[in-house]
Amino acid sequence: MKKWILAFVFLVLVLGLFLGWKLLGPVTQAPEGKYFYIATGATYNEVKKELTAKKVLRGTFWFDWLAKKMDYPSLVKPGRYLIPPRTSLLQLVRMLRNGRQSPVNLVISRRIRVREDLVKLMKDKFEFSADDMNSFLASNDSLKKYGLDTAGFTLAIFPDTYQFFWNTTPRKVYDRLWEESTKYWTPEKVAKARAKGLTILEAHVLASVVEEETNYGPEKPTIASVYLNRVAKGIPLQADPTVKFALRDFGLRRIYFKHLQVASPYNTYRNKGLPPGPICNVQKSTLDAVLDAPKTDYIYFVANSDFSGSHVFSADDKTHMKLARQYQLALDSLQKAKQK
Repeated sequence: MKKWILAFVFLVLVLGLFLGWKLLGPVTQAPEGKYFYIATGATYNEVKKELTAKKVLRGTFWFDWLAKKMDYPSLVKPGRYLIPPRTSLLQLVRMLRNGRQSPVNLVISRRIRVREDLVKLMKDKFEFSADDMNSFLASNDSLKKYGLDTAGFTLAIFPDTYQFFWNTTPRKVYDRLWEESTKYWTPEKVAKARAKGLTILEAHVLASVVEEETNYGPEKPTIASVYLNRVAKGIPLQADPTVKFALRDFGLRRIYFKHLQVASPYNTYRNKGLPPGPICNVQKSTLDAVLDAPKTDYIYFVANSDFSGSHVFSADDKTHMKLARQYQLALDSLQKAKQK
């Protein structure tokens, strides 16, 4: 009798160890690409099938048994899940049941000029398709909630790193970008914009022109003052970056007379005032430069003929034409030297 008891205890122990190994042991494999994706609306059976198809599990018997014990079949949550190698079944089911997703990092570090730039940046990062995001950004109805139209969509896009869930919708992505961008606009900064005769949108528009004009931070407030003076005097901005935007040719190195003839509300050689929307997203520092632009008499600026990236400023036609001629001669000489 004693032997039977010992044998029974031994059998229970072996079964316990076996079950413990199946449930707590490192029995899974990492999927190719590290992440396991569950689409919105996926069923429990589809999840099981995908786990074997992606070779996370060799079989689903024990997964199925544990999942049902933990009521996972009724709690399937879509998302992107990081499954490290040798994850246990218990850890896997808990992760999926609790919807413990691995977030997606959306890094906005380059300029966003047109909606295709943002769509391209988001490609393959989310469950939604590029067409879904493009349709959202191309719809005035989508952007009405934010007081914007399609011309102003970049207002909400500050360069930064944002975290989202993979199954986030286009609207929720833009909601988050909008929420972060509005944090910039404190009552003090709104008051600064008003003092310069600018709405929030107009401040972004002007900042976008400054952003495209120069990468040299110390000059940005002065360049902003030139444009503010031109708007105040009813003089066209005559900003080359707006012509590039109108032509959708952002690689243009030199603007010729033929380019200035393009019929577009963004052509600030033919239209007075600010363009109807930003020509790119902006850095917060560039918005600061606009809001803190000094009072000057400058009406003109031109790139420095030493090609340092800086500019020279002037308040009268005669001085400006002299400086512009110097730059054109230096540019011609540089191009001739490259052709030799």
